[in-house]
Amino acid sequence: MAVPLERVQVIGDRPVRPGATHVLYWMIAARRPRHNFALDHALDHARALGLPLLVLEPLRAGYAWASDRMHRFVLDGMAANAAAFAAAGVTYYPYVEPAPGAGRGLLAALADRAALVVTDLQPGFFQPRMVAAAAARLDVRVEQVDSTGLLPLSAHGRAFATAAAFRWHWQKILGAHLTMPAAAPLARLPASVRDAAIPGEVVRRWPAATAALLAGEGLDRLPIDHHVRPVDYRGGVDAAEATLAAFVRARLPRYADERSEPSADAQSNLSPYLHFGHLGAHAAAEAVWRTVAWTPAVIVGHRATGSRDGWWGLPRAAEAFMDELFTWRELGYGFCHHRADYDRYESLPAWALATLDAHAADPRPHRYTLAELETAATHDPLWNAAQRELVATGRIHNYLRMVWGKKILEWSPSPRAALAALIELNNKYAVDGRDPNSYSGIFWTLGRFDRPWGPERTIFGTVRYMSSENTARKLQVKPYLARWSAQPALL
Repeated sequence: MAVPLERVQVIGDRPVRPGATHVLYWMIAARRPRHNFALDHALDHARALGLPLLVLEPLRAGYAWASDRMHRFVLDGMAANAAAFAAAGVTYYPYVEPAPGAGRGLLAALADRAALVVTDLQPGFFQPRMVAAAAARLDVRVEQVDSTGLLPLSAHGRAFATAAAFRWHWQKILGAHLTMPAAAPLARLPASVRDAAIPGEVVRRWPAATAALLAGEGLDRLPIDHHVRPVDYRGGVDAAEATLAAFVRARLPRYADERSEPSADAQSNLSPYLHFGHLGAHAAAEAVWRTVAWTPAVIVGHRATGSRDGWWGLPRAAEAFMDELFTWRELGYGFCHHRADYDRYESLPAWALATLDAHAADPRPHRYTLAELETAATHDPLWNAAQRELVATGRIHNYLRMVWGKKILEWSPSPRAALAALIELNNKYAVDGRDPNSYSGIFWTLGRFDRPWGPERTIFGTVRYMSSENTARKLQVKPYLARWSAQPALL
């Protein structure tokens, strides 16, 4: 089945090159061999042209917050991809930069003999600028494919200010857009798409990553931050699908009622895999739908209600998960896609800017430097525990992540300083940092996707207030504190 046209954008509008030797898939965001519209599209071109497919998956050295933690998670994914493509006979070229800028010219060299280049759409971070620059520079057709979510970003139309407004929008149109990517696109491939040849000069100048490097050997020799250590869970499509299966089997039934409890272990733990493209939203949704034999045909013709609950016709726990996976995640992706200023203070809604600026000079009972925050050296045991969890595991329990952000706003010299600290700590340590959905969480702390709340308070104004004390009264935090209070602040 052809990839829906609304998911494909021509960004290098040149003819398909005649006499080419391959089709090139530049894999930069949907880093997986399954449930991937971009891979489907590249394979469709390869079949139609009778040319082999060459998959290039690069890993830069000079991106912001590059560290052992982020690199190792991506390398895990590259190792899994290498095995999957090798089993299918598709040429896969993993390249890991030994130094910033060392990979410059590799894409152009592989595109020089390509009929066209297919790549991923990823709003946010450096990818949009990188893809636009490459498309302008290459003398070959470049097509960018959206595999980001259930609703194509082109169908959003605009950046929505609230989840409620986005629900009204997607409930009107989603039924027309639920084409699914192939679950097993590498099965039964024709011989014509296999075994692309890589020019010898490319191999000599830009050697492919070895199996040892993909396994993490030599990570300490790369010019990245070695203080942020790898997490104890693995990246890659196989680990992602195992995590998804474990969630659906053991935690999904408790998700609606217990996901806010820090010690209940009812979260999905899927965010790092969604961020790095090791898991697609379609695969996550289908795994949940299969548990109740639900299909997208159920919602064809459904009337929009704007309701958070009941619209899908799924059990309550599955409805709650779909609202997180779809409404909240894709709300953030759409905002990044339509607002280039998504990571700037000025992108906050007007009411939030006004109230935060009005209270920017309010006295702060506690002020902490970035170093004190990073080392969990505050007076608040619950906040310190959350920061230690972030440093140690690359994530914070979802509810406590909101409290963590609110306290940084309260303890920073100004709202702008709070935003800078939130971005730095989150993007440095969270495995899902730098993601559009991660920026949603950061900016929600300051009022994005929210509304004014009374009563008006010092520091917060009418931005929603949260505290560790209220959280301790509402939730069972003692086991969480017992687990993380004794952990070192830094690894």
